[in-house]
Amino acid sequence: MARLLLIAAGGTGGHMFPAQALAEAMLAQGWRVRLSTDERGARYIGGFPKAVEIETVASATFARGGVLAKLVAPFRIAGGVMSAIMRLHGDRPSAVVGFGGYPTIPALAAATILRLPRMIHEQNGVLGRVNRVFSRRVDRIACGTWPTDLPEGAQATHTGNPVRAAVLERAGAPYIPPGDYPMSVLVIGGSQGARILSDVVPAALGGLPEALRRHLRVAHQARPEDADRVTEAYGKAGISAEVQPFFADVPRRLSEAQLVISRSGASSVADISVIGRPSILIPFAAASGDHQTANAHGLAAADAAVLIPESKLDAATLCSHVAAILENPGAAVKMAHAALAYGIPDATGRLAAMVEALAAKEKT
Repeated sequence: MARLLLIAAGGTGGHMFPAQALAEAMLAQGWRVRLSTDERGARYIGGFPKAVEIETVASATFARGGVLAKLVAPFRIAGGVMSAIMRLHGDRPSAVVGFGGYPTIPALAAATILRLPRMIHEQNGVLGRVNRVFSRRVDRIACGTWPTDLPEGAQATHTGNPVRAAVLERAGAPYIPPGDYPMSVLVIGGSQGARILSDVVPAALGGLPEALRRHLRVAHQARPEDADRVTEAYGKAGISAEVQPFFADVPRRLSEAQLVISRSGASSVADISVIGRPSILIPFAAASGDHQTANAHGLAAADAAVLIPESKLDAATLCSHVAAILENPGAAVKMAHAALAYGIPDATGRLAAMVEALAAKEKT
């Protein structure tokens, strides 16, 4: 029977997209793949290959809910661990990989108890809570952002962040610089951090000179409750805009964009760099450990992105940075090339090689 890889990932796109990329790669190498996630993560399984076995675990977190929920959480987690131990006894994985988030606790804890080959992949420049706990209990640590803030004594390998096949298909797509023709601006923010972009970006783009505004074609990801007012704001500014709560074709839109305005989640940074596009990054201030600022530093240091702290974000500031990019095609091209040079398109291959090596070590 083919070797089994158990992937455990929490319920956000930042965890699930690299998990999907690894699943695709390991299936192609003849492995069986099982995904363990929670109900939130199940929202993302539509992109996973149909051959991936899906198991949904009860999610328990100390970070959300009231006092009762926090008191119950340890018991739910313990129950999840016992259930995982029984499943792993019945169908023993050759390797277990955790991508972070509370739903990974049962699989990683069970793998630790059963002494199965196990590793974690941290997407951000700061280890998440669960990955930090398991960083001393796994055989390998892979990091998507470098440098990554690690516990003292922990050793890690920089693999980069895996991107989905749809992103790799557009890796290094030719960049069309800004000019006197329709220009695409993609605005993506993630569900938690999208509101401030909805507050500021339409006003910022509305403040651009009319010669620029009339050429803009904006695709703006906004929360459903903000969609109407964002659409109205663009309309009043005379800007053609498509406003949606979720874009299923972000890789295509990235490849067609002259400029990306985005939060700096690890997957967003990886997608932007692998395709190679100029960006303005606005880290989510409430991200744990300020990890989005850590994520953005690499692209900014490479002169591929403008980094605007949320505390300094306003319409006038953003407007000036957008104009500086869209009115200077040569500078925009340099940013696109710098982003591409920063990207690691073979991150999935590097991570898959670590999984193979981990499983081989178990056999020796």
